[in-house]
Amino acid sequence: MEEKIGVYVCECGINISATVDVAEVVRFASGLPNVTVARDYKYMCSEPGQEMIQQDIRELGINRVVVASCTPRMHEPTFQAAIAEAGLDPYYLEMANIREHDSWITKDVEKATEKAKHLVRAAVARVAWQEALESRQEPVTQAALVVGGGIAGIQAALTIANAGYQVYLVERDPSIGGHMAQLD
Repeated sequence: MEEKIGVYVCECGINISATVDVAEVVRFASGLPNVTVARDYKYMCSEPGQEMIQQDIRELGINRVVVASCTPRMHEPTFQAAIAEAGLDPYYLEMANIREHDSWITKDVEKATEKAKHLVRAAVARVAWQEALESRQEPVTQAALVVGGGIAGIQAALTIANAGYQVYLVERDPSIGGHMAQLD
């Protein structure tokens, strides 16, 4: 399948756009290999921003998405859900953190814009190589292993056991208690 990448650059209000020339990053991204469309929006994580991405997936056949915005820790699930709703595998997403890794660490617009371009170029290269993933459920053993029979290990084991889980407490010495057992 030929990669058709959509690049979406968020202004994050003025958090990004005050330091990064967003229009220049979009222009740069539009010339990268396999990029079908590059757009910017004031708040890409908002409903209209997500709808823009979904519309491009449906109408332009975008099959990979790059979002250049704030931290993936905050919004990766948001964008994964949006592209899944549009029918695209949610793992065909790559995020470039141009807020925390770029615009918040310098006030030099030229340098910040160049770094944003590098981050976007890297994200485009990564997403082009991604393959489909499928989520699956795996059984989890409802037990815990606590290594160390000192006071902290004993307390951790008791807390876990009181929560209703089976606990295996492992201690290298012949008795538990750690340094506390040596005190008289």
